[in-house]
Amino acid sequence: MNSEYKKQLQHLFERWADEPMNAMTALPAHGSDRRYFRISGPTKKAIGVYNPDLKENIAFLSFSKSFRNNGLNVPAIYEQELDKHIYLEEDLGDTTLFDFLSREREKNGFSNALIKVYEKVVDTLPLFQVKAAAHIDYTVCYPRASFDRQSMMWDLNYFKYYFLKLAKIPFDEQALENDFTTFVDFLLSSPRDYFLYRDFQSRNIMLHRDDVWFIDYQGGRKGALQYDLASLLYDAKADIPQKVRDHLLERYLESLSKLIPVQRERFLQYFQGFVFIRIMQALGAYGFRGFYERKPHFLKSVPYAIQNLERLLHNVTLPVEIPALINAWSKLVRSSYLRTLGDSQLKLTVRIESFSYKRGIPWDEKGHGGGFVFDCRSLPNPGREEAYKTLTGNDPEVIAYLEKHKEVDTFLAHTTALIDHAVRNYQSRNFTDLMVAYGCTGGQHRSVYCANRLAEHLRKNFDVTVMLRHREQEMKTSA
Repeated sequence: MNSEYKKQLQHLFERWADEPMNAMTALPAHGSDRRYFRISGPTKKAIGVYNPDLKENIAFLSFSKSFRNNGLNVPAIYEQELDKHIYLEEDLGDTTLFDFLSREREKNGFSNALIKVYEKVVDTLPLFQVKAAAHIDYTVCYPRASFDRQSMMWDLNYFKYYFLKLAKIPFDEQALENDFTTFVDFLLSSPRDYFLYRDFQSRNIMLHRDDVWFIDYQGGRKGALQYDLASLLYDAKADIPQKVRDHLLERYLESLSKLIPVQRERFLQYFQGFVFIRIMQALGAYGFRGFYERKPHFLKSVPYAIQNLERLLHNVTLPVEIPALINAWSKLVRSSYLRTLGDSQLKLTVRIESFSYKRGIPWDEKGHGGGFVFDCRSLPNPGREEAYKTLTGNDPEVIAYLEKHKEVDTFLAHTTALIDHAVRNYQSRNFTDLMVAYGCTGGQHRSVYCANRLAEHLRKNFDVTVMLRHREQEMKTSA
């Protein structure tokens, strides 16, 4: 059969090009049954596609026509023979956005040049979702006409059976099913009358003729605006920095507002929920291809997806009660095994906090439930002296006072040594979060000073992200 569809593609090319074929080169397959070939003759070239899934072919070809008619950068369709499951499309070259991202970041980090490309992408996305959506024939959508309850439950069960179970993450199945229903009810309450690209991520965006071009939208259907943006910004291995994500989100909303009225707060309320379901869909796909089909290269993206999940658990509170699902996510985040898959090198964030014992030890609700808490009350207390009562550990007078006492340096040397060991160990195991807290009587002098010293030490000696918080000082400022 392999040689048969190659012969058919050759005949199709020669009929379209009106010249003989010189070469046919197979292109890498990316987790589907579609087969791609670069075909060239003396003057013309094209991408030949064989896909045994007739309905998927019909959807892709129909969408391509609509997008081209609306001026969007998608490949031209040159020729097709649906009864033979083959067609020819425009050759957009070899450079995906992910290829460019990988090369550019290795040399220049997440550079302005890279951000500019992503800005083009988020400027274009609303044109697919809103402008072209009015001209789409949704009767050809496959396998569903919309991202509805059935589609969402498929994704959630894919995540449950092909990732949670195969990664041996324990869960209460009935409680999880109940939370799936609650979560889907929430997502279905968002506006969903737009075109949903379904797999809008860096490997499906090409760089061609100094512009961005788009491929692999055959799974498109009606759905919410937020899903495709979540797919792009939380594309696991692309690992977009959070500040860049925030910038691109605002850029997208600005572009979207040129086409339709945007209620920003309402949009954002649903956005994080769609980020979570997209991450679960991706993890299900990685589990199916990696654990079940035993294609280990698919597992290389898992640590990045876990990192994204961890950041969301730290920073996002969804407006629905889904304790079993959150518990499953938390177990994924705490899994040392999942972080070691592939060859990723994730960046560790150390969260440092000063606090008052009068208000209790800080509780790491969204992290690993571990880390260090150090009691500074054994150190000399400047707060007992009138000259320092209104000052804090940030002030030079208090710093000078504490620096005069040897026991302060000794205490810091001991705590720093423990933390240094933990940082090295966490980095070697691809952990991305460590919490350290220093407490004293009022959370004003000694704990603030020690937290500042540790932050300075870590920034100087390790490639880590340091987040520093003085809890009691924040409380005074907000009051």
